[in-house]
Amino acid sequence: MTQLGSLPGIQEKTPRRRHGILLVSMSCLPVLGAVLLAPIQPQMLDAFADTPGVKALVPLTITAPALMIGLLAFGAGRVIDAVGRIRLLTVALVMYSLFGVAPFFLDSLPLIVASRLGVGIAEAAIMTCCTTLIADYYSGRQRAQYFGLQVVFTSVSAVVFIGLGGALAQDNWRTPFWLYTVGIVFAVIAPIMLRQPHSVTKIKDHAVSIHWRPLLLPLAVTLFGGAVFYAPIVQIPIKLDSVGVDNPGAIGAVSAIVAIATAIAALTFGRVAEAGPKRLLPIAFSTAGLGLAFFGLASTPLTVAVGGVIASAGCGLLLPTLLLWVVSDLEFAQRARGTGAWTAATFSGQFLSPLLVLALGGLPIALVAIGAASVILAAALPRLGDFTAQPAPA
Repeated sequence: MTQLGSLPGIQEKTPRRRHGILLVSMSCLPVLGAVLLAPIQPQMLDAFADTPGVKALVPLTITAPALMIGLLAFGAGRVIDAVGRIRLLTVALVMYSLFGVAPFFLDSLPLIVASRLGVGIAEAAIMTCCTTLIADYYSGRQRAQYFGLQVVFTSVSAVVFIGLGGALAQDNWRTPFWLYTVGIVFAVIAPIMLRQPHSVTKIKDHAVSIHWRPLLLPLAVTLFGGAVFYAPIVQIPIKLDSVGVDNPGAIGAVSAIVAIATAIAALTFGRVAEAGPKRLLPIAFSTAGLGLAFFGLASTPLTVAVGGVIASAGCGLLLPTLLLWVVSDLEFAQRARGTGAWTAATFSGQFLSPLLVLALGGLPIALVAIGAASVILAAALPRLGDFTAQPAPA
């Protein structure tokens, strides 16, 4: 096992499995912010029926956090390098709970949307801190395993949170917001269990900056990868409805199967990571692309499910490979900024994914187009990308 003390500038003890599990568990919090409100949208529309713009504001309560992560995660990386990982993580966890619970008490829909923006600000810091700490604590195969576990945990938790949100909202649509108090629990646990891996003074003294040019291609590919990753999650329920499946239980079952496919593929990442992004990205993009095109053209529930499973299997391999491509060669004092840039690109892609589908003409044309673009990118990447260049300090 990698020793914390064996890495440059790292202090304290050997990282245990419990530290990695804690970090990937906290990485699920942005998923809670994204999917918890999905089942209560009809109730919110009824509750605020007299509010001007309600049909735009209610969906915004779901997408606002992802938008803020996309806009602010890069800045969060710079703040992390300035104030330290654990300190910012703890503050962000408290903010997450305060803003997350706020809609339970708010009677104004615009104020609820504002609180959701606050949740997104906190999530940008949480996601960047957790991913950076995984890269700090672990290296090699262990690092790859935890990058894969992030995708596993977030995929499975999405299904759990959707079901839990719907169950809690049976009597009162505001009740699910109490789940955000989990941030306070993590805010107590994190400073006790986790160790700051580098002194803030040392980071400032080195004033290590990054040559961004070598990272431009990985980050651009990550932006598109985020859109590809989010497409099955968002579009499968819509596609199922278009082929005659309107039963929430059946839609939930297919969504769960698709999430399991993502998780299984992500679980294998630790074992295949040594093959490197140059080999893994073409496999991931081509698999995801073929699956998207298949379920875009599907005309029966079974073929929609099969296409979704294929696409999601590719996506389960895609996200951790992109992360490894961006951060693996960054030095410690650069890592938070690199991770923040990757997080910003990923969530920006996820936010843009539904808009891209609309811009391309809706289903199924858009899914076929995104799938074809994924396959083309898979073929082109080995020639376009420099997978060995290290972004040396400026």
